[in-house]
Amino acid sequence: MEAIILAGGLGTRLRHLVPDLPKPMAVVGGKPFLEIVLQRLAAAGFEHIVLSIGYMSEKIISHFGSQFQGMRLSYEIETSPLGTGGALRNALDVCKTDHAFVLNGDSYLELDYQALEDMWCAQRMPVIVGRRVEDVARYGQLVVDGKHVLDFLEKTGQGAGVINAGCYVLPKTILNDFARDSVFSLESDFLAPQVRLQDFLVYVAEGYFIDIGIPQDYLRAQQEMAGGKFAA
Repeated sequence: MEAIILAGGLGTRLRHLVPDLPKPMAVVGGKPFLEIVLQRLAAAGFEHIVLSIGYMSEKIISHFGSQFQGMRLSYEIETSPLGTGGALRNALDVCKTDHAFVLNGDSYLELDYQALEDMWCAQRMPVIVGRRVEDVARYGQLVVDGKHVLDFLEKTGQGAGVINAGCYVLPKTILNDFARDSVFSLESDFLAPQVRLQDFLVYVAEGYFIDIGIPQDYLRAQQEMAGGKFAA
């Protein structure tokens, strides 16, 4: 299995807490958060990881090098910000198989990766991973019918619902209509219109989920890591 980790963001909301590191390298439980994400992927049997990086990329490369716990690491480096879509478009070119898992470097989700791989192998359709939460306000909300995503609402809702967990299984060629180095958002420029035009499966995960992108959740991760929430 192959995965792309989007880890090139500027992390401005977290900058005052981790001024000298890119956001995915923020320390949680005594280790970089990105290391926790990679540990989980290694345990799930992934063989190749593409790290899409930009801001302070050298700190990520120098820490991890070319392999981690048996996984081969490749790097796709943004010379200027491309947005989540542009970064992913370039990173997909580095993948060797016909599909890739896509994750955010500042999010952790306990997930049955083999079940997702089996879903892909059975249906060969793109998959968006959702997660039920008590308040969708901070996240993109998914409108689902049990098996498919019907609509994608980018941070417009409130109350309980299914959010976009920032994890996907996508065909390698899904963004080929965009030129390399295009600047665009995966969520608002691609997913939001495309879920109305083509079939996207949904996989609703039940495991522990946290996004450290804002200070209060970064500090919550510190507490919950000590309490054993993370399975890596």
